[in-house]
Amino acid sequence: MPLKTLFLNPPSFENFDGGAGSRWPATREIESYWYPVWLAYPAGMLEGARLLDAPPHYISAQQTVEIAKDYEFLVLFTSTPGFPGDIGLSKAIKAGNPKIKIAFVGPHVSVLPEKSLRDCPVIDFVARKEFDYAVVDFAKGKPLEEIPGISYLKDGKVVHNPDAPQIQDLDALPHVTDVYKRDLDVSRYNVPFLLNPYVSLYTTRGCPAQCTFCLWPQTLSGHPWRKRSTDDVAAEMSKVKQYWPEVKEFFFDDDTFNIQKARTIELCTKLKPLGLTWSCTSRVTTDFETLKAMKESGCRLLIVGYESGDQQILKNIKKGATVERARQFTKDCHKLGLVVHGDFIMGLPGETRETINTTIKFAKELDVETSQVSVAHAYPGTELYDYAVKNGFIVGDNKMVDEGGHQLAHIEYPGLPADEILSAVHRFYDEYYFRPKAVFRILRKAAFDSNDRRRLYREAKTFLKLRRARNKLVKRHSDEAAAELAKA
Repeated sequence: MPLKTLFLNPPSFENFDGGAGSRWPATREIESYWYPVWLAYPAGMLEGARLLDAPPHYISAQQTVEIAKDYEFLVLFTSTPGFPGDIGLSKAIKAGNPKIKIAFVGPHVSVLPEKSLRDCPVIDFVARKEFDYAVVDFAKGKPLEEIPGISYLKDGKVVHNPDAPQIQDLDALPHVTDVYKRDLDVSRYNVPFLLNPYVSLYTTRGCPAQCTFCLWPQTLSGHPWRKRSTDDVAAEMSKVKQYWPEVKEFFFDDDTFNIQKARTIELCTKLKPLGLTWSCTSRVTTDFETLKAMKESGCRLLIVGYESGDQQILKNIKKGATVERARQFTKDCHKLGLVVHGDFIMGLPGETRETINTTIKFAKELDVETSQVSVAHAYPGTELYDYAVKNGFIVGDNKMVDEGGHQLAHIEYPGLPADEILSAVHRFYDEYYFRPKAVFRILRKAAFDSNDRRRLYREAKTFLKLRRARNKLVKRHSDEAAAELAKA
């Protein structure tokens, strides 16, 4: 028998969506939880294992410590914002169960293995990048020195085993939805722009795009694009339809789901007979024919990273797309009746007051159904981080989140203070959602569905509460800066 293993997405800040599936670890403006997909793979390979996703199931740190007493091996998925809290939690788990072995996984420890081990001595090892087989091998008794892709302390010195090869045969991995069915309550997961309840999973790993800010391809999944067979995906989707007849939407949360036209169209032909409603990520380079095939096979919504309305900024971040192509893509989606959730980022390299205004204007021109705007975060291991450090643009002790886990601006440029970037996020939301056209769209949606009405009311209250708190924070920082200037 392997070690009895607990795979943990740990409790953290209230409503923090921070690991194993969240691409932008933070407490959301509106409570949201993504599935812990990365942990589900190895959790499906070990007899007696359990996947514990603490945040959406409202499991506290103390409850987690108690649960961990029944296990011999803990695999904890950590993040840069959540790492300090995860240190404290792992120490408490070790104190409650001194014999338990602890491994940390995720982008943060993949990039900073030695620092992570020294910051948290109770960690027995970290598994870098794709950790599926590394943690399974350890649970089955393989010695540390024989496991590729791990780092550990030996006699006070850090040992870095050679990298593990990237996993090529994705069909050989378990279906994560089998683990969800066993260990998770799907009704606990919510993303505002997806139908509720929803279930998410991957059909590929990796992303060949070179976006400088993107966390996952640069730290965990890698750039080489690897795909499951369309037969394997269709088989899993047929199964999940039986698992959860109450689920309204399935989301393919790949780094880039539809980057290869032929494969996308082939998969669509196999999804169409299933009669599912599904959504996915998309790049603006996707052509009309591919979008049409997706729509006809049940696709409802696309998450699209527009990032900026300024062409030079898109070049600076190596987006591999143009503003004009984004316009045409959006027109194609609207023509086909595909819903678009647009993602934008404030504070990318080259940002100025003028480019902020350009992006807000561009977003209103696109007029996609829902939008989300984030503060640019320079995560260790990304090209953006190296750029920001080299040029001295990191401020505020590199603090990415506030005491509640909400995003803070930690990059600023000459002539554009960090607080102004944070303020721009709120101005974006105000100008985008308080337009008559956007308000009418929201009210029309609420009018036809009482569940949507209740959900929108809760989300509006949450967002406005956070907005007030952030505005107070920005004002306080401005007042402090003005006082310092007056003293000088």
